[in-house]
Amino acid sequence: MASKLFTQSETLLKVRRWQSEGKRVVFSNGCFDIIHAGHVHYLAAARTLGDVLVIGLNSDASVRTIKGPLRPVCCELDRAAVLSALEAVDAVVLFDEETPEQLIGMLLPDILVKGADWPAERIAGAKAVLESGGSVQTVPLLAARSTSGIIETILQRYTGGE
Repeated sequence: MASKLFTQSETLLKVRRWQSEGKRVVFSNGCFDIIHAGHVHYLAAARTLGDVLVIGLNSDASVRTIKGPLRPVCCELDRAAVLSALEAVDAVVLFDEETPEQLIGMLLPDILVKGADWPAERIAGAKAVLESGGSVQTVPLLAARSTSGIIETILQRYTGGE
């Protein structure tokens, strides 16, 4: 299976090429630590908003900053490999910062997407996308599906809740 993981420079070239071909580039981001049905649903829905879907993937260092020292459970290359295997995903690009704001400002996708649990004013990169003529959209999430919830369930079942 071919990896869809690209450097930021390679991703920028791909985005500009797709846009020059008249394709609408959709961008979303996340940690995607333990990929579950909620992620698959979300990514498939995001992909329907345009012609290609680029995923900004938090690096391991970025995930630790956001989620704490015990995360991620899966390393960045494994997470990128799983995302690359999904039909909805066209490219994956790592970023080290806490948010992908700089990456989004560089790529300037046509459509920026986050889950409906994100208030518009907290969506990193939204201002740059809107100022460049793009749009910001949210996608409904499947209820009761999260990586943190999965981890909690495993702990409850296999440690007796301790």
